[in-house]
Amino acid sequence: MEEQCFFIKGMTYAASDPQLQAALARIYETPERPRCLCVRGGIEMYVARHRQFVIKRMPESGCRHDPGCPSYEPEPHQSGLGELLGEAVIEHAPDHVELRVDFPFARVSGRTIPRGEQETPSEVTAGRRRMSLRAVMHFLFERAGMNRWHPAMEGKRNQGVLHKYLTEAADDLVTKGLRLSERLYVPEPFSETGKAQIADRRRSKLAMLQSSEGNLHFNMALVLGEFKGSEAGATGRKIWIRHMPDAPLLIAAKAWDRIERVYGDLFEACDADTAYKPRIVMCALTYAKREHTYQIESASCMLATDHWIPVEGVHELGLIHTLIDEKRRFVKPLRYDAKTAAAFPNVLLLDAGEKPVPMHVVSGFMDSKERGLKEKMLKANEETKWVWYTDRPMPVLPAMMKQRSRTPFHPTP
Repeated sequence: MEEQCFFIKGMTYAASDPQLQAALARIYETPERPRCLCVRGGIEMYVARHRQFVIKRMPESGCRHDPGCPSYEPEPHQSGLGELLGEAVIEHAPDHVELRVDFPFARVSGRTIPRGEQETPSEVTAGRRRMSLRAVMHFLFERAGMNRWHPAMEGKRNQGVLHKYLTEAADDLVTKGLRLSERLYVPEPFSETGKAQIADRRRSKLAMLQSSEGNLHFNMALVLGEFKGSEAGATGRKIWIRHMPDAPLLIAAKAWDRIERVYGDLFEACDADTAYKPRIVMCALTYAKREHTYQIESASCMLATDHWIPVEGVHELGLIHTLIDEKRRFVKPLRYDAKTAAAFPNVLLLDAGEKPVPMHVVSGFMDSKERGLKEKMLKANEETKWVWYTDRPMPVLPAMMKQRSRTPFHPTP
């Protein structure tokens, strides 16, 4: 597809047009909206402001965009997000999305968890779905566009980009009455010459952890970054996050042993004999047990490619890297809190037709129940699809569709 273009007050602007910021300033906080011209008639967008003006999708409009458009978003049922929308993820406005999570942002020391139920309960409350740390991590990556790829991104996925876009994504999210950006720290790119200034900004960002009420109430925050390693500490384990070489996260040895058991397959994946080495991304809920220390309360981990695209396992790496090498456009559907990812496409290819092409990967090492679910879904789904059984050579990729010309938007007189 051609560069994304917008219709604003009778004029058309490309996304790279230096006049676009001035045009957005004229309509910011007015009823007028820019229109994305990826399809006939255009699609209304929303103007937000971060360091500069940013054009964003309106709620529930992503699947109406052309698949090759940067604003395209898959149908919710094609990922684990579909199970959460409307209950754990509530879009009040494009810049106000409420997340209902299953973890706290405050820790009360000594509080016990009640066990059992009252013999005669006063009421029965229907349970509501809540997002786990993994689901929040997936939502941030999807909101920041890290699960999608087009050729212009080559060479531009680095720690600075991760820091910028995850932080901006969190600024539109609200949980427990707080802007998530107020309680999220994504490390800046580390440099030896600027390490003192970087450390000062980190301490300022996490200063809320230092406010406690007589060691009874502790504020909490999320630290999100690439896991580098762990080592024995004075009272437990030190967990190192890349670009935080001067500030380890601390955790009790038994708690870290549990994390290694739960995420053992992820840690083993980094030692797999493959041409493409994945990263482990960690999201840690932290608090300050003592002055200027960061203690892990709970943590979640996920695998990602070296381009920061989240993956379910090593079996997806070959396909994703082939698509990147072939300069294709695609979206990686994310699992969120779904019990299995087998029901979702492994990749949605965006440049092979008017509709995304679901791409499925079937590994011989999949759990038998999971493989059965994938096979059942493939037989039931009659739409055009592509399937790769990893014990066989990879099939030829669907042909790339020639870019379509953009149809200008003409408002009704």
